[in-house]
Amino acid sequence: MDNLFFVLSKLVWGLLSPSSLLIWLLILATLFLWLNYIKAGRRLLTLLSIVGFAVMAYPVGDWLMQPLETRFPPPATLPQDIDGIIVLGGAENLKLSSGWNSAEVGDSAERLFAAAQLSREYPSLPVIYSGGSNLVQMPDLDSEGWVSMTLLTQVGIDPARIINESRARNTFENFVMIKPLLPEADGQYLLVTSAFHMPRSVGIARKQGVNVIPYPVDYRSNKPDLRYWDFALFSHLEVLEVAWREWLGLTAYFITGKTSAWLPAPRLEQVEQD
Repeated sequence: MDNLFFVLSKLVWGLLSPSSLLIWLLILATLFLWLNYIKAGRRLLTLLSIVGFAVMAYPVGDWLMQPLETRFPPPATLPQDIDGIIVLGGAENLKLSSGWNSAEVGDSAERLFAAAQLSREYPSLPVIYSGGSNLVQMPDLDSEGWVSMTLLTQVGIDPARIINESRARNTFENFVMIKPLLPEADGQYLLVTSAFHMPRSVGIARKQGVNVIPYPVDYRSNKPDLRYWDFALFSHLEVLEVAWREWLGLTAYFITGKTSAWLPAPRLEQVEQD
């Protein structure tokens, strides 16, 4: 069932990602015009032009991204009583690493830097890393975790402290697969992942009974006073794609019972501490 969910999520994203939607609708508008549905084709092209211009000209994706990134603020002070540091995969680029036989990072390298920093703050605690291949066509890519181990040691973490899980394909599998590896089943763990990804990650952790303290990194949105019309299509689309995917992921995980809430919130004790 989990394999079906994984494959379907990739297929749905191929249809519903913002860039894919724009192309599919452009194809539909072209068909309308060729089939002499002139009015429908013109209306659809007009809609596509308005949406495309908005995405190109202004960082509209920030409106979707910022509620995710501000949902779980970083802890005001680091907790003293924790049993380990959980780092979710995504910092490594497995396909490039395999092709060039070199450990390459992706867009979330801040996760590695945060793991290194926290490992120095807690020199006796294990660093639990979870991340495998999320490619349908290459499911066994780096199944031994060579890339993640290489990157973690490159940022200065002692290999003897690393618990490396390298088979998880998505966030749900991250927690399912690391749960048996935790040194203390009922312990408390700092959770390092991208800020936009933290709500879904915390929801899954709670559903799996893993006690986590969010430590968000890798922010992507600009604060309102830093947004302006700059006509930077690629950077705007990057943020929009990630934010839209995360909202779809939250919805799909909630419907299928994989998370504790549609949009998990900080617990009362965490709010009081902050």
